[in-house]
Amino acid sequence: MFGKISLVTALSLSVAALPIEQARAQDGLVGGIIGGIIGGAIANGQRKSQPRTQRVVRSSGVSTAQREQNRSVQTALNHFGWNVGTADGVLGRRSREGASQYQVFAGFAATGQLTDFERNILVTAHQRAIMGGPQVAQTVSSHPQGMRGLILVVRDELSGRSPARSAGNYGLPAPVATAVDEIAASSDPNAEQLVQRAGFIQLADMNGDGRTDYILDTSVTGSAFWCSAQACTVQAFLSTPDGYVRNDFQAFNVTPAMFTCTRGTCEMGTSDAPVAVAAPTVPAQPASPTTEVALSVPSAQPAARNPAPQSAEAAPAIPNFFGGGQGARSLASHCNKVNLLTNANGGFTTLQTMNDRAIVIAEQFCLARTYAMADGEALIAKVQGATPDQIAAQCAGFAPSLQPHVSALSVKPREEVMSDVGGFILSTGMNPEQLGATARICLAVGYKQDDMVLAIGSGLLLVAMGERAYGELMGHHLTEGFGASKRDDLSLAWYEHGLDPAKTAVFAPMQPERDDLLRAAVFDEGVDSGTDKATATLPVFSLQ
Repeated sequence: MFGKISLVTALSLSVAALPIEQARAQDGLVGGIIGGIIGGAIANGQRKSQPRTQRVVRSSGVSTAQREQNRSVQTALNHFGWNVGTADGVLGRRSREGASQYQVFAGFAATGQLTDFERNILVTAHQRAIMGGPQVAQTVSSHPQGMRGLILVVRDELSGRSPARSAGNYGLPAPVATAVDEIAASSDPNAEQLVQRAGFIQLADMNGDGRTDYILDTSVTGSAFWCSAQACTVQAFLSTPDGYVRNDFQAFNVTPAMFTCTRGTCEMGTSDAPVAVAAPTVPAQPASPTTEVALSVPSAQPAARNPAPQSAEAAPAIPNFFGGGQGARSLASHCNKVNLLTNANGGFTTLQTMNDRAIVIAEQFCLARTYAMADGEALIAKVQGATPDQIAAQCAGFAPSLQPHVSALSVKPREEVMSDVGGFILSTGMNPEQLGATARICLAVGYKQDDMVLAIGSGLLLVAMGERAYGELMGHHLTEGFGASKRDDLSLAWYEHGLDPAKTAVFAPMQPERDDLLRAAVFDEGVDSGTDKATATLPVFSLQ
């Protein structure tokens, strides 16, 4: 500042020393210089005294890429039935609950926070489902979990557990083993289980060349992919000098004696009836030179054999045209078809889009079945000292004792059925907590194995112990006719009990609007329709 004042003083003195005329002539110039200097000094002073404003930009903590990744996870969860609401890219409470349900289903720890591997499985499965194609359609139609089966398929592939083509395994020729893999890919049992199933593989010299020929009978798979309502695919492999030649047929319950074969060509005769009523007067058919590579496991529908009579003096009985086989429809196959229809329609039916009550009931029945299986599988993972196969065997062991109560479901009112089941529960001597866990596990096993006696019986136990929500399942079974007679009149009381607002929700608990949808479908008339007691010991599973 001192320097600036001295400069002004010096200029003033120099101006005073000039002649008056010259000074006047330069007044404007000097005034401009002085004004500029003073103005600059004032401006500099103002800039120094004026506070500086600093802009601070705070980050939201979630990048655009992360938000987009979260949105893709939410979209995938919604697609597979774990409703998390709007896909906004923010993983809140509902998103974490949906992620936990997905983790339980896929066999991961239910943390609610997806690892990169778990996220990759979910998003990849969703992308496949959206793209579609014949392989996706085949997986959805044949997998017991329907659309969600894509998740398990992708999980196994990314884990290195994808079933490889195992030609030459199982002690079979390569073409036969390849066919086994092909059939197993569209069936519930895997290839190893399938070759052990009674009646699936039959061996005989069918063309008389002295070498073994093979028959693969898909009727024992219970798969709707290989069976129609009238027949199932049968593959005959005949040995020739150039290798095995495959012949395909549509039939039930085949035996080598039904075929006439020359070299690599076979024709199937019609003289042997696939199903015959057992009677003491019917002579036994001569034994054919056939060896079955299998364990003693009952055939699944549509294969049907009648048991031989115990003795000629046995008392007359009601004929059983399905014998030891399962004449009933497959709920697993039904739900596969329902899942395909749901996917084709763009998702589950809502109150706003409902125009056919039958579609709504079918969708919600299969959804409840999926939740029941996921719940049971989560409990099975907590059982110590027993494998899933051992647990399933124990559940199957007490299923016969539930048969009378399952049969009563089709003929007795709900109150009478519950009274009888309550007496059965008291006779077991188990505490309610143990029996409740056992029933939930065996309910899942029953649905997974398509054992309606076990599934319905376990559900009845849960309802009788106060788990009202499971009454909905009984209503579905009576409405749809799986494991019970179709009795709409009896189903209403079970629906009313299961849809009671006071119940604790166990099926799709994050979708409170589900009960209103079911009530509208079940009760709204304006909507279009579209043996002796077996003694057994109840298994006890200790949960850790």
